[in-house]
Amino acid sequence: MRVSVFGLGYVGCVSAACLASMGHEVIGVDVNQVKVDLVNDGKAPVVEERIGELIAEVVRTGALRATGDVREAIMDSEVSLVCVGTPSEPNGSLCTTYLERVTEQIGTALAEGAKQGGRHTVVFRSTMLPGTCLNLLVPILEKNVGGTAGVEIGVVVNPEFLREGTSVRDFFDPPKTVIGELDPASGDAVMALYDGLPGEVFRVPVPTAEAIKYADNAFHGLKIGFANELGAVYQALGVDSHQVMDVFLADRKLNISPAYLRPGFAFGGSCLPKDLRSLVHAAQRADVSIPILSHVLSSNSDHLQRAVDLVERAGKRQVGLFGLSFKPGTDDLRESPLVELAERLFGKGYDLKIYDANVSLSRLLGANREYIENRLPHLAQLLADSVGEVLQHAEVCLVGTRDPAVLSALPHGGEPVIVDLVRLPDAEARRTEPGYMGLAW
Repeated sequence: MRVSVFGLGYVGCVSAACLASMGHEVIGVDVNQVKVDLVNDGKAPVVEERIGELIAEVVRTGALRATGDVREAIMDSEVSLVCVGTPSEPNGSLCTTYLERVTEQIGTALAEGAKQGGRHTVVFRSTMLPGTCLNLLVPILEKNVGGTAGVEIGVVVNPEFLREGTSVRDFFDPPKTVIGELDPASGDAVMALYDGLPGEVFRVPVPTAEAIKYADNAFHGLKIGFANELGAVYQALGVDSHQVMDVFLADRKLNISPAYLRPGFAFGGSCLPKDLRSLVHAAQRADVSIPILSHVLSSNSDHLQRAVDLVERAGKRQVGLFGLSFKPGTDDLRESPLVELAERLFGKGYDLKIYDANVSLSRLLGANREYIENRLPHLAQLLADSVGEVLQHAEVCLVGTRDPAVLSALPHGGEPVIVDLVRLPDAEARRTEPGYMGLAW
């Protein structure tokens, strides 16, 4: 394919060189003439493993050249990769100035008839917040081209997953390829561009592709901060943090796995809250600051409050709650977030009915019974004997369980309002119905 790459920084330079080495005819574009000259001389404008020899080779064979002329680049390509920077503004917001400028230039070049035949596809590789492409860049492109994105012009958001220092290796062996396509033909063009590369390919809506890069980077930052905070605490306690993490990382069932990484309701139970509090207290006693770990419980509490806020938004007073124990298949109520949710709603004066097939007041014993008598002493009058009793009572139903008896009985159509805390199996269909509210989806 004939490809133009806008921006010859790390992402653009590596993308251009690697695509050229795959057999594509690539032209790099940059406003910095020094970068353009370096590439045309077969030299890399960035310091990166393997990039120097790669650029030298593809420039020598004629597969890669560079220019400062946008019109020339558009004329000589069918796909344009936009790899310009999106730095932070002083207030932390995303700077889209360079993205807007390049999008306008590409649109103008296309409108001037620089593109000879066929549909041009614009592929945004720059990191941008969800909504940026459809709400900001596509209108700029359409205005300048005088055509419709997804019809006359292809548009794709294709985030990169390149780490500086290993970016060439990452390009040829990506963890995944994400294609946020405006239409299937746009996605097909990018599929052809990367044909032959390994790894799973995800063809998703444009905003999903934009969001994925932020999910990745936020998690990477969180992992580093998590490991460093643990290291600081364990050093203060006289423990070798690397020995701890060797064992931690060996657990591929719960730790390094998909476990606990699906948005849902708040966590609770007899272990997580207690142990987090103990670890934070130990750090405080050792005079070690751990801002990430010390805010996990407050983050959890805020997430629980989102459920209360959804009930308040519904504007109705009669509430049904399905689920009470902290985990399905148990009657353990200790630090259950659903008990906390019931307590908050009851305290705000809501008329509450609760059903949990595993919870019967007459069967609660020991610490479990003591906990509920302290936290929700009026539980006996709130518990219902059946799903139907709760549905008959409720104007708003909070669903905190996937009990098949509950799922099969939940009505559609807006009455009662459904507040989904677990992402119901049919949540995707319910999202289009009136009266459905998902907690975090």
